[in-house]
Formats: sequence, C-alpha cells, structure tokens
Amino acid sequence: HEDGLLRFAPWRSGATLTSNKHGIPEPDVPASALLPAEAMAFVVAPLVAFDARGHRLGMGGGWYDRSFAFRRGRAAPPHLVGAAFAAQQVDTVSPEAWDMPLDALCSEADTHLFDPVPAK
Repeated sequence: HEDGLLRFAPWRSGATLTSNKHGIPEPDVPASALLPAEAMAFVVAPLVAFDARGHRLGMGGGWYDRSFAFRRGRAAPPHLVGAAFAAQQVDTVSPEAWDMPLDALCSEADTHLFDPVPAK
C-alpha cells in the first residue's frame, strides 16, 4: 500500500489470484475488502531466519515491522507466528529497535512459543 503498511485480503481455495507489481500473487478483491493489520487476529509472518528468543530476520523491506508497530508495548492480538524450516534457526538475530518479535513459530520439526513480553 502507498503508506508502507500491509493490507490483508480474504481468500478461499480456488479464488482468483492476480500478480501485483512485484509479481506476487494476491487475492483479486476490491480495495474496500482489504483489512488493516489492526483487524487481524492471527498473522503468519514470512522470514529468512529466526532465533530462540523469537526474533526474525525478514526479507529486508520492513513491511511486517511497520504494519504491526502498533503492537509495540502491548500483547497480542494479532498473534504474529513465523513459518519456517528448522534449518532456518540461527544462534542469534540481532534485532533493531523497530523489529517486531514473533509470538510463536511453527516448523516441520517443532513449535516454539516465545516470551510474551511486548516489544518496546
């Protein structure tokens, strides 16, 4: 979105997807159907790497961190859950002040629940 924040669209299996300007398939819905991050209860966050403290290394754009910054200093919802392979776990991700930690992470090997202390 033009303001640098993610919007979320409803989608069901078999529904039409169209490629956005970055070539990423998205649900083909009118703008009025898009939901802001504050309206979500549960969000699966993509990542490149994660550590045992719930810090994630994203794709470098800061989209999830900006979109969920309203959660800074307060607990879920929305619950931020990472989806990863166990091989993506690293010893330490050095978070920046703006990085939003995960509440949980699911991999093929395990489920991790992280300390619910909100980011400050």
